[in-house]
Amino acid sequence: MGSSFITVKDGTQIFYKDWGSKSAQPIVFHHGWPLSADDWDAQMLFFEAQGFRVIAHDRRGHGRSTQTDTGNEMDTYAADVDALSTHLGLEHAVHVGHSTGGGEVARYVAQYGHKNRVAKAVLIGAVPPIMLKSAANPGGLPIEVFDGFRAAQAANRAQFFLDVASGPFYGFNRPGAQVSEGIVRNWWRQGMMGGTKAHYDCIKAFSETDFTEDLKTIEVPTFVMHGEDDQIVPIADSALLSIKLLKKGEIKTYPGYPHGMATTHSEVINKDLLAFIKA
Repeated sequence: MGSSFITVKDGTQIFYKDWGSKSAQPIVFHHGWPLSADDWDAQMLFFEAQGFRVIAHDRRGHGRSTQTDTGNEMDTYAADVDALSTHLGLEHAVHVGHSTGGGEVARYVAQYGHKNRVAKAVLIGAVPPIMLKSAANPGGLPIEVFDGFRAAQAANRAQFFLDVASGPFYGFNRPGAQVSEGIVRNWWRQGMMGGTKAHYDCIKAFSETDFTEDLKTIEVPTFVMHGEDDQIVPIADSALLSIKLLKKGEIKTYPGYPHGMATTHSEVINKDLLAFIKA
């Protein structure tokens, strides 16, 4: 099939890629903010070559999907994934989410992962259980951090996205880091394809949504993967808490790896993903 669009119930068009044999086990990739399905290039190529059916979509408001001004929150994101899964007739799928996409996976699997729809789930550098600091979540990040994101995006989105990509996202701000200009430009390209209203709203979605009950609800084996030097989603208040809530969870952490480790260390991440999926 290659790539196409589906139209969901509110008229939003969701772009998706669908590669490989339709009889093969599907792996569905959920990207982070403010990116697109293209952020999974290294995984799509690898797993298609391994004989899987690989699918990745652009979340509403991101990439090539409709630049929505409504529905930019987790319940609608999950409903969009359900519409795509239904359209493609997916069964026994593995859902892999990075960062915001990890929250999307948690919400989708908890709400729609029934009747053989989902076989396994993977959370990579993912935002659950909840990023925002509160009395109930004292280790979280203060609201001022996310207000800063919103202010920087509103003031100069292009510069803000360049700063994120060339700095903390891939750990390129660390001493001795080998900076890839191509990776930085590709992150910026993907971000600027999306709609600024949707990206602005998504900051609230990824930072304030509480996935605690979603994680407790998930019945399928779930693999939590997290870089120990993740500067975007600090490991102590995400992966190390999520693993305690999952019924069938396993965790692997990666010393020195950044938030964007699926790109910077794709050979390691792909190998570990494959082992989990085949186990």
